[in-house]
Amino acid sequence: MPHDALPRDGGPVIEVDRLTKRYGGTTAVRQLSFTVRPGRVTGFLGPNGAGKTTTLRMLLGLVEPTSGAATVDGHTVRRYPRGLRHVGALLDAGDVHGGRTARAHLHALARSNRIPAHRVDEVLAEVGLAGAPAGRRVGGYSLGMKQRLGIATALLGDPPALLFDEPLNGLDPEGVLWVRGLFRRLAGEGRTVFVSSHLMSEMENTADELVVIGRGELIAAESLTEFAARGTRPTVTVRTPDAGTLAAALSAEGAAVAPYDGETLKVTGLSSDRIGEIAFEHGLLLRELATETASLEAAFMELTADSVEYLAGEPR
Repeated sequence: MPHDALPRDGGPVIEVDRLTKRYGGTTAVRQLSFTVRPGRVTGFLGPNGAGKTTTLRMLLGLVEPTSGAATVDGHTVRRYPRGLRHVGALLDAGDVHGGRTARAHLHALARSNRIPAHRVDEVLAEVGLAGAPAGRRVGGYSLGMKQRLGIATALLGDPPALLFDEPLNGLDPEGVLWVRGLFRRLAGEGRTVFVSSHLMSEMENTADELVVIGRGELIAAESLTEFAARGTRPTVTVRTPDAGTLAAALSAEGAAVAPYDGETLKVTGLSSDRIGEIAFEHGLLLRELATETASLEAAFMELTADSVEYLAGEPR
């Protein structure tokens, strides 16, 4: 049966069972268990340092678990001799030889996975890289173009299961809308779509189910609606050029603080009035101070407050 004719719940199930990964004295993932089902988009959320990327790499067989198992359709990905025909993935859009053209990169992958050559042109057209861009060296691509090439790579084998790690990085608004529609279409075809992202707004617009982790442990695995309903405290958005200093001051007052981008913080546990007072006391400039109603983002902040590692670096 061609994949585009899969019944909505007929695709593979991703199963993570008591997965653990230790690096020396550090436990990146601890006894993690969850299930990702076909026919829907499942978002994978967690603050910096939560273990999301480590989990995805174990699932793809790129990192060996300390214990536990991660399977797709009952098998580890390493068991599939031509993996791109079973599981497509985008982990790092920059992980491509810069001297190759996009077309040459995809043709090499197609040959090694016994994928028909015509799929190269099909996926290049689907991601908007057909024509001249396909013949350019990848080293000259923008981040957004590299993201599109990474998505093309994931789609190349027409796989029934797809994993994406932060797929929206570098995309312009049109690209974001396109990716959102792509994920909905893939899930509608019965495929299993698992998307790691730190953008709560995109998960609200895209995901059906959520898997949320913190410090390598499971916090929640449920529908987006069920998870968003957990948010009981209002969230305050604060934008300041002194985000690190303000975050430390707010944390000292007992607030839960999570970075949103370079200048923006999402804060629960303090009113906007009190946040403004603390900023004034420390001589900090505020460019935005706004209270939000309960939302997916509020629930995420509330439930992951003890897991946030502010300015902890890039690893997830």
